[in-house]
Amino acid sequence: MDILDTVGEVFGMATGKVERFVTKLFGSSNERRVRDIGFIREKNGSSKIRPGSAIERINQLEPDFEKLSDAELRESASKFRARLADGLTLDELLPDAFAAMRESSKRYLKMRHYDVQMVGGYILHKGMIAEMVTGEGKTLVSTLPAFLNGLAGKVHIITVNDYLAKRDMEWMGPAHLGLGLTVGAIQSAMAPHERQPAYACDITYGTNNEFGFDYLRDNMKPRRDLQVQGRLDFAIVDEIDNILIDEARTPLIISGAAADDVSKYPKADWIARQLKRDEHFEVKEKEHSCHLTDEGIRHAEQLAGLESFYTAGNMEWPHLIDNSLKAHHLYKRDVNYVVERGEDHDTGQTIQIVVIVDE
Repeated sequence: MDILDTVGEVFGMATGKVERFVTKLFGSSNERRVRDIGFIREKNGSSKIRPGSAIERINQLEPDFEKLSDAELRESASKFRARLADGLTLDELLPDAFAAMRESSKRYLKMRHYDVQMVGGYILHKGMIAEMVTGEGKTLVSTLPAFLNGLAGKVHIITVNDYLAKRDMEWMGPAHLGLGLTVGAIQSAMAPHERQPAYACDITYGTNNEFGFDYLRDNMKPRRDLQVQGRLDFAIVDEIDNILIDEARTPLIISGAAADDVSKYPKADWIARQLKRDEHFEVKEKEHSCHLTDEGIRHAEQLAGLESFYTAGNMEWPHLIDNSLKAHHLYKRDVNYVVERGEDHDTGQTIQIVVIVDE
């Protein structure tokens, strides 16, 4: 084993050196992608724009948009939409849309997009991740793909909390309004009739939880006119590591009126209380699971007054009993779940909400 470990370490060091040499020679895949867009960073730290690239075209259009009056600039969205209706693609429209947003930002936000921020906007438009440190203008960069895609459909900009959703909408909103688009923001305290106008905007800011729960609630509504969210066309995720990794550990769970026999639940709970640990069921703390043993299944069938759980109409019983066992033997209040007081979005009544914080 020592020899194999040594060989593995030597092989790892060798491949690492080869990889660093190839990267130094040809550049990383990210560097090559940025060069393809038209932004070239030299080894001495300086940068230049590749002739004929999208970035160069955006820069060439800047003087043209500077000549427009505020009213003419506000017509940009309708003019671009007409060109899309004539068959132009979003990729073909990108230089004009980015140049228009740069000019609107200069007028209404007093900020001008740098060339490297144009690269970030291009990357986001293509559905890729743009990594930027705090202070490099992530919020400003998001206006570029948001405006471009807002011309063809609805855009949702997903942030980590209500404060940032409202702040970013109020901060970046004037740049979008100056080009003829509408903006809105979803806040957790909003009632359904307040959410519909916000979602009707071209660009809507909100948190991942609000977007997620509105989607789930909409799928439970009996009529389309009661739904709030509308089309799902394009989304920009701020702090993607937090939202898609950290926050994703907490599932979004919502319940509606049960269509099955709800009397089975208290009966399954009663059966679970009669069973003996290790004899009728096994508890696996590491896997966070409880399962009936063969003897436990037979005993539970007797308690339920059934010949077999595995016949038509009875196959739900093992699942219900397993869940009851998990509730009794694995879930601890304020550790695995919390009980909170909340408001029903449809009725406005105060209700108790059980939130599972760790599966």
